[in-house]
Amino acid sequence: MSIVVTGATGHLGRLIVEGLLRDGVTPDEIVAAGRSTDKIADLADRGVRVVRMDYTDPESMAVAFAGAQTLMLVSSSEVGQRAAQHGAAIDAAKLAGVGRIVYTSAPKADHTALILAPEHKITEELIRASGIPFTILRNGWYSENYAGTAAQAKQAGVLAASVGDGLVASASRVDYADAAVAVLTGEGHENAVYELSGDTAWSHTELAAVLTDILGRDVAYTSLTEAEHLAALEAAGLDAGTAGFVVALDGNIRDGLLAETSGELRALIGRPTTPLRDGLAAAL
Repeated sequence: MSIVVTGATGHLGRLIVEGLLRDGVTPDEIVAAGRSTDKIADLADRGVRVVRMDYTDPESMAVAFAGAQTLMLVSSSEVGQRAAQHGAAIDAAKLAGVGRIVYTSAPKADHTALILAPEHKITEELIRASGIPFTILRNGWYSENYAGTAAQAKQAGVLAASVGDGLVASASRVDYADAAVAVLTGEGHENAVYELSGDTAWSHTELAAVLTDILGRDVAYTSLTEAEHLAALEAAGLDAGTAGFVVALDGNIRDGLLAETSGELRALIGRPTTPLRDGLAAAL
């Protein structure tokens, strides 16, 4: 009986597969599934079963999920299509007789104003309705999300955002991957929901100081109003929809929706979460 990891060609999915191998799961018990299997061909050389899987191709999911005990459903990266894609995967898991689903969701997905949450809320509801035992991992923010911001700051020496004094309790992808591995290989997680976040919540003023240290040049945080931020993003070439999304997300941070330090991630992985500086430096 195998563990199927979807999105294995992505950053988080790949880290989960690596973590399973590290923690003693035999390669023939792991199925690494994704659309671009050339990205994970090296895993096949290590004995992992590598399969092409596309959420829009039910037959590919039937092949990937056949004989699986656990589906590690790493959420899709395609915002706006996630609910339908995840729903298709859950249907395929039910048809295949999968015994458990572990899903990477969003913080407080069932009762938050976080702009990223609605598709995750729908997915959680579909998982519950399927009748398949589950574990929900409500992953907070990834420190690596600021790698692009760091590149911009290196050029301009400015970190501009409309988050105000809002805090972010981020952790590194490896922390979230290790939490998934702990759940996949451990016991006592049936029908549990975990709110996962970093140990320390930091401000953008602190982020600017971290970037100053890592980049070796002064980086200053400039706090913008929503209107100023929207105008700056559109002037930089972003379309109105994308710019509006970024500004809305900054508003969520300003409102404290990514600030909670629950301690549940630390408890699952059995160690402190990766500090912002270390996670961002590694990403860069």
